[in-house]
Amino acid sequence: MNLEILTPVKKIFSGEVYGVQMPGFSGSFEVLEKHAPLVSALKAGRLKILKDKPTGSGGQSHFAYFDIQSGFVEVLNNKVTVLVEGAVLVE
Repeated sequence: MNLEILTPVKKIFSGEVYGVQMPGFSGSFEVLEKHAPLVSALKAGRLKILKDKPTGSGGQSHFAYFDIQSGFVEVLNNKVTVLVEGAVLVE
């Protein structure tokens, strides 16, 4: 699925991912491929990008992390758009 992370200033991330975990107001939640349409508010916290599908038997997935400020997420037609006040890549 395609993920975009946008701030009022610029596009922070754009690319194909396996899934994304986000900090919602009622707790963290995860969106994977072919998720049902969704719009949700996000609180400040850590967003985790699952860059590829996990492999079994000790294989490792590749992740990226962003510390985000509050905002919103929209999931529609296998595209996830995250709109936040600010985001910083965590190295």
